[in-house]
Amino acid sequence: MRAFLRFPPFASYRRIPKRNTTVTDTASVRKLRNIAIIAHVDHGKTTLVDKLLTQSGTLSRRNEGADLIMDSNDQERERGITILAKNTAITWNDYRINIVDTPGHADFGGEVERVLSMVDSVLLLVDAVGGPMPQTRFVTQKAFEQGLNPIVVINKVDRPGARPDWVVDQVFELFDRLGATDEQLDFPIIYASALNGVAGLSPDNLADDMTPLFQMIIDKVKAPAVNADGPLQMQISALDYNSYVGVIGIGRITRGTLSPNQQIVVVPHEGEQRKAKILQVMGFHGLERVETDLATAGDIVCITGVQGLGISDTLCAPDCIEPMKPLSVDEPTVSMTFQVNDSPFAGKEGKYVTTRNIKDRLDQELIHNVALRVKEGETPDKFIVSGRGELHLSVLIENMRREGYEMGVSRPEVIVKEIDGVKHEPFEQVVIDVEEQHQGKVMEELGLRKGELNNMEPDGKGRIKLEFLCPSRGLIGFRGQFLTMTSGSGIMTSIFDHYGPVKEGEVAKRQNGVLISMVKGKTLAYGLHPLQERGRLFYGAGAEVYEGQIVGIHSRSNDLVVNPTKAKQLTNVR
Repeated sequence: MRAFLRFPPFASYRRIPKRNTTVTDTASVRKLRNIAIIAHVDHGKTTLVDKLLTQSGTLSRRNEGADLIMDSNDQERERGITILAKNTAITWNDYRINIVDTPGHADFGGEVERVLSMVDSVLLLVDAVGGPMPQTRFVTQKAFEQGLNPIVVINKVDRPGARPDWVVDQVFELFDRLGATDEQLDFPIIYASALNGVAGLSPDNLADDMTPLFQMIIDKVKAPAVNADGPLQMQISALDYNSYVGVIGIGRITRGTLSPNQQIVVVPHEGEQRKAKILQVMGFHGLERVETDLATAGDIVCITGVQGLGISDTLCAPDCIEPMKPLSVDEPTVSMTFQVNDSPFAGKEGKYVTTRNIKDRLDQELIHNVALRVKEGETPDKFIVSGRGELHLSVLIENMRREGYEMGVSRPEVIVKEIDGVKHEPFEQVVIDVEEQHQGKVMEELGLRKGELNNMEPDGKGRIKLEFLCPSRGLIGFRGQFLTMTSGSGIMTSIFDHYGPVKEGEVAKRQNGVLISMVKGKTLAYGLHPLQERGRLFYGAGAEVYEGQIVGIHSRSNDLVVNPTKAKQLTNVR
């Protein structure tokens, strides 16, 4: 059971010959760069990291030629998104560059907030066609809060319809709205096509490789401002787990040095401090972790041997105990109830089915999933799990299902807060890009869901960009309906904006009724065939159903009781 797994299998513990890949002396700190890559979803972060790894010659021969090597989690490959922030390190012209690849979805914003504490600058990727999107605003705001100066990378300049000059203007306006300093507004720009592995200082004059980007990182990102001679201080920003060595803590050394068998004091963000001993110190090199005898302030390393580690814990020298400020992440906005499966088919598919199993798994998830919250429900067999959005919770549910857990879940509900005696609900900023022919349907539907149109921007080529402010409860279940409305051609992105007074009135509910099975048994093609005209079925032939189970969506507003197990009589009597 890989409950703690936060990094790809290739990054797990392996005994590799020791190489001098970590920072081991003060002079080396000057040749160290720590950066994170942040962007909106699908703007090309992981592809860019792949090319940097390949062109720097850091990859081992067996990994060369692989595609999206940083996305190694099964769900990441299937969904085509990055879910977990991952560390890697490359060596270029004697410089060591630690890179953190971050998720682009707002639901995994906790990952972005967590890792920004480890770096000294960020590469902000922006699509050369779409420009800054809601998540671009979110991740940039978090970077500014940390005082980081971004390098802007205009990616996909080879796409038809690319408009890099317009995108640069939009980025400048975004920075200005977010209250950027003069230094942050004077941002360096690189134009790139990550897919082709080329970059340059001008969109019309790209080099044959990524050298301009490497050089920009070396020139514009400052070396870590750290004290390598002081007593040890390090904050844990991420956790991994390995059955051989146990919990692995990952973070940046902010002061002093770290070596195997060193005595330390662990200061948790809540709880009592305790003494511990470091077993191993490992640095990153490409996709591998490499043991080292000494790591110096400024470098990002992994440590083993300290059990019970948590995110935000500070590791200190015994003679100088100074805890660091705890990492903070935004509060969750959506909750679901997890409970023991009490359906007639309980226990047939899962290996872990009891309340104790579910509670233990959720407790393990809480250790490293910093944006998640869990509390007990109305009865002992129910748990209220809160997250940053539907996607955040659906990834957890799917992970648990694949690990052999079986449970029932409720529909997602927004978290309502009471502020000064007034109930407040979460609102989201929604940006929609659709063909003009679908504009009316989308605006009508979001109007029924209490959405307010704030901006409308046609691109002059048959598509239009719409910006809404909508309650989160109005967006639950809308994404699938939106794709159907736009025949799959629409693009919708949303991000949490603020908590505001609850809007009166009900949000539009589903218009259709459901098809309900009247018997228990196995579905048959003969019984399902006439039901196809009545609505959309969830099951094909050969599926087990029970009495009262929903088997499809009715084409009308009322519910319909049906018999999907009906068999053809093997007689001449009809």
